[in-house]
Amino acid sequence: MSNELLEYPQRHYGMDHDRYEWSMLQDRKPVTWPGGKPLALWINISVQHFPLSGDKPAVAPPGALTMPYPDLRHYTLRDYGNRVGIYRLLKLMAEYEASPSLAISGALAERYPQLLEHLAQTPYEWLGHGWNMLCMHAGEVNVDTEAGWIADSRRALEQFTDEQIAGWLSPGRIQTANTPELLVKNGFTYHCDWVNDELPYTFKTTEGYMTCLPSCLELDDVFVLTQNLHSEDSFAQQVIDAADLLISEGREQGGRILALNLHPWLVGQPHRIRTVREILEALLVERGEAIWHAPPNSIIEAASA
Repeated sequence: MSNELLEYPQRHYGMDHDRYEWSMLQDRKPVTWPGGKPLALWINISVQHFPLSGDKPAVAPPGALTMPYPDLRHYTLRDYGNRVGIYRLLKLMAEYEASPSLAISGALAERYPQLLEHLAQTPYEWLGHGWNMLCMHAGEVNVDTEAGWIADSRRALEQFTDEQIAGWLSPGRIQTANTPELLVKNGFTYHCDWVNDELPYTFKTTEGYMTCLPSCLELDDVFVLTQNLHSEDSFAQQVIDAADLLISEGREQGGRILALNLHPWLVGQPHRIRTVREILEALLVERGEAIWHAPPNSIIEAASA
């Protein structure tokens, strides 16, 4: 067997790359959230475009169309999220005075301009979410192709908002080796793709530093409901259990973050919106004295204060 694999130049203490300084959460300086609250809550709504296409990406994203082309059953279910589910979720967020962020596929600017005009009327922070859910930042994607996806996504969303779009969530939380550098080149200051922590941390690129704000995969509605095949009641209980533990840890060890990612095509359904209501009631009302609910940029700023 060749020794080539044993001579990997980045092999060193911690991990085999230099994207960030390795550290254990328990050894860091405690974070203090506004009002001395032990837990910060970040809710993100992923507003996505799944093209009706016979092309298959190298890596299929969560929620990908799976049946032979044309997969109208799954295509129209995803389309439901942008026609019906998103409005149901937005109404519920407004009822609870929640402050979610919106991660938006750039292609929606062309496909559903009325939707983006509506989203622009909300006070919520926007994140780039790739061009569409087939343009996966994975494997051997040509760097110029990927650069075009990122630049086009930013330009498309900026047509509808005057607010700076600072954050990025890749489709499927997947990156190539070039994604972080391309994000910095295009003016993004944080990404949410690496899920290896519960607090923001400094992320190194050859174009300069950015921040990683981990978006929890384990409490993502698609992961829990469609991949783990847990019930809606189980999903709500998992979120509440996580909040209770993080509140306890936050009081003893410094602030924690609970990141919750929702998809309109899934939890915007009539039989599931109750689950989202139960989660908001439990976190924002019943545990409101312990939870600081804020958009991602505000959480990053508070963590670095």
